Amino acid sequence: MKGMTVIVKTISSWVKVLIVLFGIYIILFGHLTPGGGFAGGVILASSYVLLMLAFGRERVEENLSSALSSKLDCIGAFAFGMIAVLGFVFGGVFFTNFLVKYSQQFNLISAGTIPLSNIAIGLKVGASLFLVIFSLSVCCKNSESDRE
Repeated sequence: MKGMTVIVKTISSWVKVLIVLFGIYIILFGHLTPGGGFAGGVILASSYVLLMLAFGRERVEENLSSALSSKLDCIGAFAFGMIAVLGFVFGGVFFTNFLVKYSQQFNLISAGTIPLSNIAIGLKVGASLFLVIFSLSVCCKNSESDRE
C-alpha cells in the first residue's frame, strides 16, 4: 500500500505539525498540567503513525529512519539514567529547583529536574513506540508478500 488519497495525505501533513507541537507541550508542561513524558511521547509517536497510515511506510522511513529512532531511544534512556545518577550522587541538592532565583510557582522552570526527566521519558517512549509500530508494519508487509 503506497498510501491513501490526496485529501488524506494533505490533511495528515498539516495535522502532523499540530500533533507534534501538542506532544512537545504535554512533555514540557507535564509537571504543571496532566500529562508528562509518557503521554507526550505517545502523542509524538502517533504523529508518525498517522503519516505511516497516510503515506505508507517508505515515506515515514525517509523522514525518520529506524536507525535514527533507535539512537533517540538510547539517548532518552541514557539521559533519564544520568538524571537519576546525578540525583543519587548529589542528593537533594540536584533534585531541588536549581534555578530558584529565576523561578516562580506554576512556571515552566519551577520544578527542578522534573522537566528534564519528562523530556528524557518522552524521547524514550516516543522513539520506542514508533519502533514497535514500524517493526510491526515491516513484519506485516513481509507476511503479505509470503502469501502471494
